[in-house]
Amino acid sequence: MIVADIEYTTTFVKQFQKLPDRVQKIAIQKETIFRQNPLHPSLRLQELNGALRGVWSISVTMNYRIMFKRKPGGVILFYSIGKHDIYQQL
Repeated sequence: MIVADIEYTTTFVKQFQKLPDRVQKIAIQKETIFRQNPLHPSLRLQELNGALRGVWSISVTMNYRIMFKRKPGGVILFYSIGKHDIYQQL
């Protein structure tokens, strides 16, 4: 997986701003790792199935995930961040 750039939806930004400071800091660290090596084991990268086919997630902590979609040219669209139950909200 190539990461040429990362874009953020308005929803993602609002969700990010509501996270505890500690989780925000970890999310920023995970994004840095993702930019450098999207297959890094600590990210626990996974492609989702079923109704969420085409959506990917990376782990921020054991409880928090970033959900994203891949766009042409290696652009990644981060569109949701939150606790594991965000899967059910989509």
